[in-house]
Amino acid sequence: MSAMPKASGLAVLVGTTVVLLAGCGGGAPPTPPPVAVAPATPAPVVRPKDPDAGKTLQPIAYEPKGRRDPFTPIFLGKDNAALSVSAVKLTGIVGGPGSLTALVEAPDGIGYILKPGDALGDGRVTGITPNSVTFAVSARGSQSASSLTLRLPENQ
Repeated sequence: MSAMPKASGLAVLVGTTVVLLAGCGGGAPPTPPPVAVAPATPAPVVRPKDPDAGKTLQPIAYEPKGRRDPFTPIFLGKDNAALSVSAVKLTGIVGGPGSLTALVEAPDGIGYILKPGDALGDGRVTGITPNSVTFAVSARGSQSASSLTLRLPENQ
């Protein structure tokens, strides 16, 4: 029988291809040759482009065409100037424990959705509970400022 030389490797069969993985005889790995590093050059400073003046836009005018201006608060309108919170009726309270809104109806049948801080006529909402809404009523004529609480009817 003939002597076979020693193999220092491992043959692996992958599919139909034979891959030969060879190992080295040991020792320290060779050190890579030194690489010359060029001095870093600073990057150019990039600044945003100044905007062009361009054409000036004409102001847009709101044309109501019989509608209320949505940017005017409801308490500044002509119709609500004479509205008194003592004449409105509390019709409901909506919301959860964290945020309640009050539904009130004016004598002319128009309804309003109010939250604390909203103004309506001569009053401002100071508090809402699950069954009532409280207004701070401003002074009018010889009357002094007061507070008014509207309650839901018991049968609701």
